[in-house]
Amino acid sequence: MRDWARELGFSQIGVSGVDLSAAEAGLQAWLARGFHGEMDYMAAHGLRRARPAELVPGTVSVITARMDYLPSGTAEDWQAVEFERLQRPQEGVVSLYARGRDYHKVLRARLQKLSDRMAEHIGPFGHRVFTDSAPVLEAELAARSGQGWRGKHTLVLSREAGSMFFLGEIYVDVALPASQPVSGHCGSCSACVDVCPTQAIVAPYRLDARRCISYLTIEHAGPIPLELRPLLGNRIYGCDDCQLICPWNKFAQRSPLPDFDVREGLSGNGLVALFAWSEAEFLQRTEGSPIRRIGHTRWLRNIALALGNALRVTGDPAIVEALRQRASDPSELVREHVAWALAQQTETGQA
Repeated sequence: MRDWARELGFSQIGVSGVDLSAAEAGLQAWLARGFHGEMDYMAAHGLRRARPAELVPGTVSVITARMDYLPSGTAEDWQAVEFERLQRPQEGVVSLYARGRDYHKVLRARLQKLSDRMAEHIGPFGHRVFTDSAPVLEAELAARSGQGWRGKHTLVLSREAGSMFFLGEIYVDVALPASQPVSGHCGSCSACVDVCPTQAIVAPYRLDARRCISYLTIEHAGPIPLELRPLLGNRIYGCDDCQLICPWNKFAQRSPLPDFDVREGLSGNGLVALFAWSEAEFLQRTEGSPIRRIGHTRWLRNIALALGNALRVTGDPAIVEALRQRASDPSELVREHVAWALAQQTETGQA
C-alpha cells in the first residue's frame, strides 16, 4: 500500500484506530469559547468529528495520507523569500498552498485511486474518502497514525517534511494494524506563537480562528474587524507566517506533482493589478484553484484592505486611483473596505 501511495504522489500513509474520545474534551472546550468563529459547521457536527464510526457507520480503521505541496521550483531559502514578500507592501501575497491547483481535487482523486488499488487486491470493501471536506479531525488522526505531532500552531509537524503538506483520509470497514505515533519535538520553541501578526495563537496548541488571517481572508464572509485590518498587511489569501518561521520547515519537501506549481498571477503580482480583475477574469484565472471558493467580492474586499495598508506606507497615487475606481462597487462590503482604505491616506497626512 505504501508503494501504491508513493506512485500516486503521496509522501506517507499511516493508519489510525477510530477511538478519538481523548480528543473530545478539547474539541468541546474550543467550540465553547467560540474559537471557531463563523465556521458554524464545526459546531453543527459537534462530537461526530471525534467519532469516525458515527460519521461513516462500519468504519473500523482510518488510513491517513500526507502530500507535500511546495512547488517544484521553490528556492532553497524559500522561507526568507516569502518573508521578503511581506516587506513589499504593494505586492499581493497568496498563501503558498493556494498558488496552484485546488488540493481538494488533487487529493480526493488520488485517494480514490488508492482505494481502487486496494479493492483490486483484497476485494470490495466499504470506504469513504475525505480531504478537508467533512467533520473529520484531520490533525488528530494524522498525529495518531504517525504522520507527525501537533505543533504549537496546531498544525501537524514532521521531522522529515515540516508542515508544508496536505492531509487526506480514507475511512474503511477493514481492520488494519495501526501505525505508531511519533513524539513531539517543539520543545521550548515559541516562534510560531510569537510571529503571528494578529496573536491568533492565544496559547501553545490553542488557536482562536476569529483572529487568524487565514480564517479572516477565506472563511469569514463579512467585514474584517477594524482593529485587525492594519495587521493583515499585504496578505490577500491566507497566511503562512507561523509556518515560515518554524525551524522544522527547513525540511519541507517539494511536490513531484505539477498540480501545485505556481499559476501565473498568483505570485509576485501587484495589488493594483489584482484589484483590476473583473469577475470574469477572476473566475477564469482561478478556475480549478482553491481561491475561487471565496468569490470575487471577498477577493476585492481582501485586496482593498491590503491597498489601504500599502497606501498608509507609500502614499502611492496609483493606489488612490485604483481604489477610487471601485468606490461605487455594487457590493456594500467592497465599498466599505475601499472607503477604509482611502481613509488611510488621510491618516498619514497625505490627503
